[in-house]
Amino acid sequence: MPRRSRRAVLGSLGGLAAGAAALSLGAPALLAQAPPRVAVVGGGFAGAACAREMKRRDPSLSVMLVEPNARYTACPFSNAVVAGLRELSAQEFGYEGLEKAGITLVRQAALAVEAEARRVRLADGTALGYDRLVLAPGVDMRFDAIPGYDEDAAEAMPHAWKAGAQTLLLRRQLEAMEDGGVVVLSAPANPFRCPPGPYERASLIAHYLKTRKPRSKLILLDAKDAFSKQRLFEAAWAELYPGMIEWVSLSFGGRVTEADPSTRTLVTEFGSHKAQVVNLIPPQRAGRIAEAAGVADRTGWCPIDPVTFESTLVPGVHVIGDAAIAGAMPKSAFAAHAQAKACAGAVLALLGGRPLAEPRLINTCYSLVAPDYGISIAGVYRPSGGLLADIEGAGGTSPRDAPPAFRAREAAYAEAWFRTITGDVFG
Repeated sequence: MPRRSRRAVLGSLGGLAAGAAALSLGAPALLAQAPPRVAVVGGGFAGAACAREMKRRDPSLSVMLVEPNARYTACPFSNAVVAGLRELSAQEFGYEGLEKAGITLVRQAALAVEAEARRVRLADGTALGYDRLVLAPGVDMRFDAIPGYDEDAAEAMPHAWKAGAQTLLLRRQLEAMEDGGVVVLSAPANPFRCPPGPYERASLIAHYLKTRKPRSKLILLDAKDAFSKQRLFEAAWAELYPGMIEWVSLSFGGRVTEADPSTRTLVTEFGSHKAQVVNLIPPQRAGRIAEAAGVADRTGWCPIDPVTFESTLVPGVHVIGDAAIAGAMPKSAFAAHAQAKACAGAVLALLGGRPLAEPRLINTCYSLVAPDYGISIAGVYRPSGGLLADIEGAGGTSPRDAPPAFRAREAAYAEAWFRTITGDVFG
């Protein structure tokens, strides 16, 4: 609804008598002229992109982004930071661009959602009212999933699955390790943030070891028997890092059942692995505000309507990004960005009483196996059966037998994609 000034309302009713009649309607009638309010919780790729897209499409909309941190540290390319190929500062982005776009930044943590009253409770004790709410809380580590592994243990055996201090901790441990040392990396069962991420990290750590500590090796313990882009990764490992990476699948004892941070030892069903550096990536769940809002189910993730991204558990609340149960669509920054744009359109349609368009969403995920060696996987998705499903034949992976020049181009494409998406979201 177009916003009209108080003067325009009074003038249209004609004179003082009409003005008195308008005033007699009271505050609710005047407030009805205010633009709809949308609150977005979480300032990562999903939340920031959704806030920006809604404001771009409807500048009159009141868009509030709830994010306690002054800067966002991006996970894509953080594996290159671990391997000493990139500085953490290249991963950090501020929110000045969103403020310039007219988005109101609320620098508070969201603690609870009162869905019936349409309010978000903030850490300072205040409440933020909304007409529609979008949650983009990302993930939290499940520190209760592996006996012996908790937040304190992560200071000895970092997960580094949220970019920032943990990223630098893992990098420093690798730098301090003597040549000939063993690195153990543990990958969780699905679902988790960035399915190819552990294998890219194993690759880039192997690159670091090959160039700096060539007598060292990496053991990759995996709670799965198959992983994303597996054939491409394994072919690259055989070519670039022969004998340096040992992948231990679920069937051969790859699932970690216990951790001992005091000795840097991981226990599996088949034995134990002691190492100089342990990177334990635990199982994950939706960020804690999802549970507080009642939009997470017993799995720890958030079921959604694949057309609107509205929670199937709490009306009026939408969930996007890594926290959502998105069917075949993986938990990645590219996917979060695509979901943000689709959700923004759905929210505006719902607020305006317009028909909903069925979305088509794209995900492309680049992985670096070495600084000049990139591989990728792509998919296209549509709503089907209450979830997002693959459109058959619309995606694919890098060719397995591609020449070095092709791999180098994919590595360059990855860098270009990162510049493009961060510019679109935060620029």
